[in-house]
Amino acid sequence: MTLKEWFISFCVSRKKHRNDNNNNTDNVAKYLIVGLGNVGSEYEGTRHNAGFMVVDELASAAEAKWSLERHAYRAEIKVKGRQVTLIKPTTYMNLSGKAVRYWMQTEKIPLENVLVVVDDIALEVGSLRMKKQGSNGGHNGLADIEAALGTQNYCRLRIGVGNHFGRGHQIDYVLGKFTEEEMATLDPRIKDAAEMVRCFCTQGADRAMNMYNGK
Repeated sequence: MTLKEWFISFCVSRKKHRNDNNNNTDNVAKYLIVGLGNVGSEYEGTRHNAGFMVVDELASAAEAKWSLERHAYRAEIKVKGRQVTLIKPTTYMNLSGKAVRYWMQTEKIPLENVLVVVDDIALEVGSLRMKKQGSNGGHNGLADIEAALGTQNYCRLRIGVGNHFGRGHQIDYVLGKFTEEEMATLDPRIKDAAEMVRCFCTQGADRAMNMYNGK
């Protein structure tokens, strides 16, 4: 083989290797986990940011770093070979759908591999419930996601924050910070919620619901 022939063969081999690597990346199962909340130090530790707390736990456990990108803070983790994109929308709660739609399209993630983590006043503090579809229940973040995606058929993990507020004080309540007593209950449940998300990615929503709902 001449030097020229060897060089051509080498270039073809390199190109094939790159294509194979790209194909392998495309074949990796990809998931989008959306923690709902409001950005800004004034909202840290508030009930409405329970979704942020769960994706923060996932990122921390994987030693992943957050980066500020379009419409969201974003981090990447791996869960048993699955590529998982975590986002915290920077659009504020009421416009969360913009971030969800953008990152689904950017990462080419199918709807069945999307999980939204959200606070829920209909559940007691620390209660966890996963559902594969359903109404927004009056939650503005879910309502905007529903409008942006054109469907209610996406999976959501609801984190109970309680409803201990008087008439007309719901907004003040959800934008208020958890009490020390509530945090003592919530902290271990945030870790359970993170494990529930991992189960969703590796074994599917049905398995996660059977294992964790009502626990």
